[in-house]
Amino acid sequence: MKRYVAILSGIVLFAACVPKRELIREQARVKTLQKDSTSTHSSLSDCNGQVTDLQKDKADLQNSIKELSASYQESVSNSNMTIADQAKRLKNMEGLIQKQKDVMNNLKKTVADALVNFKPDELTVTMKDGKLYVSLQEKLLFKSGSAVVDPEGKQALEKLAVVLINTPHITIDIEGHTDTVPITGKYEDNWALSVARSTAIARVLIKDYGVDPHAIIASGRSQYFPIADNSSPDGRSRNRRTEIILSPDLSELFKLLGQ
Repeated sequence: MKRYVAILSGIVLFAACVPKRELIREQARVKTLQKDSTSTHSSLSDCNGQVTDLQKDKADLQNSIKELSASYQESVSNSNMTIADQAKRLKNMEGLIQKQKDVMNNLKKTVADALVNFKPDELTVTMKDGKLYVSLQEKLLFKSGSAVVDPEGKQALEKLAVVLINTPHITIDIEGHTDTVPITGKYEDNWALSVARSTAIARVLIKDYGVDPHAIIASGRSQYFPIADNSSPDGRSRNRRTEIILSPDLSELFKLLGQ
């Protein structure tokens, strides 16, 4: 009997324990499901946010495509006009360039004719890079170490001034040059002498012969732009020169280029 009671008590106790274990397991499963639901809801919110962003990016891209398309159509329309404008501008530029070439070629002939009586070892007239170079040697213009223009030099400048006055719209650059022999006396160095000589010639052209001062630039380049070897007397003599460089007025051409 006691054995029977013990067995029955065990059965009752087992029956009581089984529902509790299942309850705990179900509670754990519910917690897991709740956690999964929360995670899924969070992921869904993130996805909804990404979808919203993608939709905004899509709208922005569509607007950009429309703007680019409109810009392209406008460029195509304008390019047809630009081609015609460029062709016209190019023709105008070619005309201006040829006009300047003709002016400079005529100027070269006129200057050469005006100075025809001077010897080649006294002055030369040459064209280079679209500019006209009138190179006057020291022995025509100055005594050694001096910046006072000699009478014969003034005669050459007078003849040149007549041409310059009758040729408007040109720039007149006057550049003084020396050899490499250091100078002593009145001027500090060859720089000072080269500048003094160029400004002396500028004053003669302006004050004595009426050349427009607004067209003149006077500068000195000392010994640093030789045209001959300074190791020989002949080379040094050729380097002691003053160059009057005549340039055409390119303002109209630059205006076209700027457009």
